[in-house]
Amino acid sequence: MSTLIKNGTLITASDTFEADILIEGELIVQIGKNLAHPNADIIDANGKLIMPGGVDPHVHLDLPMFDTVSSDNHYTGHKAAAFGGTTTAMDFVVLEMEGFAHSVDLWMKKAEKAAIDYSFHMNLTQFNNKIAAEIPSLMEMGIQTLKVFTAYNGRLRLDDGNIFKAMQIAKENGMLVMAHCENGDVIDTLTQQVLADGHTDPIWHAWTRPSWGAVDATLRVAGMAAEADASVYIVHMNAAGEVDMLKYARERGVKVMGETCPQYLFFTEDALEREDGAKWICSPPMRKEQDNARLWQGLHNGTLQTIGTDHCPFYFDGTKPIMYEGKEIAIPGKELGKYNFTKIPNGLPGIQDRMPILWTYGVQTGHITANQFVAYTSTNPAKIFGLYPRKGALVPGADADLVIWDPERTLKYGVAHSHQRTDYNLYEGLDLKGYPEKVFLRGKLIVDGEKWLGKSGDGQFLKRSEGEVL
Repeated sequence: MSTLIKNGTLITASDTFEADILIEGELIVQIGKNLAHPNADIIDANGKLIMPGGVDPHVHLDLPMFDTVSSDNHYTGHKAAAFGGTTTAMDFVVLEMEGFAHSVDLWMKKAEKAAIDYSFHMNLTQFNNKIAAEIPSLMEMGIQTLKVFTAYNGRLRLDDGNIFKAMQIAKENGMLVMAHCENGDVIDTLTQQVLADGHTDPIWHAWTRPSWGAVDATLRVAGMAAEADASVYIVHMNAAGEVDMLKYARERGVKVMGETCPQYLFFTEDALEREDGAKWICSPPMRKEQDNARLWQGLHNGTLQTIGTDHCPFYFDGTKPIMYEGKEIAIPGKELGKYNFTKIPNGLPGIQDRMPILWTYGVQTGHITANQFVAYTSTNPAKIFGLYPRKGALVPGADADLVIWDPERTLKYGVAHSHQRTDYNLYEGLDLKGYPEKVFLRGKLIVDGEKWLGKSGDGQFLKRSEGEVL
């Protein structure tokens, strides 16, 4: 099957130009002006923009947490991603006691329903000699990333010595270490103190996870990476000081990269003081307006490398079902922590919202250019995580993951447009200008306006190799 997209304006991470794109089967085979093909389906993209499909490097689907599970699985979350222009998503495998192979097999089973292409990161939440010896086996499985935590004491956190050992092993095997940076000891101490004083409202989630702990942990992780000569990627950067530490380390040759997320660009901890503040509970929490501003500056000047979502949705009120694809479904959600902020499931919806929100409020406001938009949402994550140029590129030989973007479409955004399987949207009521019109996954049209043409099982697992340090 051949498809010829004509008269569009192509936007890549480096260039903007007018050209046609010829797709044969699953691949882009030719890009140029005045292309022709005797049997191709013709799509006229006059007045439209064409970009590589988004690559979301940070999602949590079907993730058990507290007494529930994140409400999007590898079908519903992927469907939502596609409507927002994302065609590749990277999820995190929970490390079970049985080891890496068993844990990956469990996640492969969950992902059999995938609707877009996907890959995995491995949560490294245990460490001993046996696990250390098995880490290289992940590369054989096509997984080149380990995620470590400096918080969640007694559950997910490794001590600094074991994080450093993991970095040394990663360096030897061409792997990348991802790091969740907060100060777990400070968080635990503050949490115990405020609960003892009877403070249980959502805002205390933010006030017990201070930004200085994130700044401290970011520099500490960068320092360990420097000593190990390893590559490290700081996930969901949310504080101004983290951007400062990233800049400081990179200027000194440390192979450290930074990701932020839309929620840290658009919201502050003030949202947690609202009556529905539980909707904004995530870890790490939102910060202050000066943090928003510094993150935008870090994107504008290229200090940061990617924008992921940390998509991990829960219902605001899981006692009430919502309609999803014609069926009622209810999943316990944030009401579980109605009387205690420590029991509110941590996470937000965002996999569909990322690209449309950033286009209107990032590109059109001048915070970032259209080329930076493509870099941060597609090309850079593809390069860092060993998928480029198969993903994140508009070049012959790349997968035909394409978004035809209508820059003139306007809409009032929110739950009515969202396919995320939850009962609220963080961006309810925002006016957008610019939205995906058609989305292709490996040459197959899976979103056509408001029509869903994809299906469960369309997605393929992507085995990754060593990525680039940007």
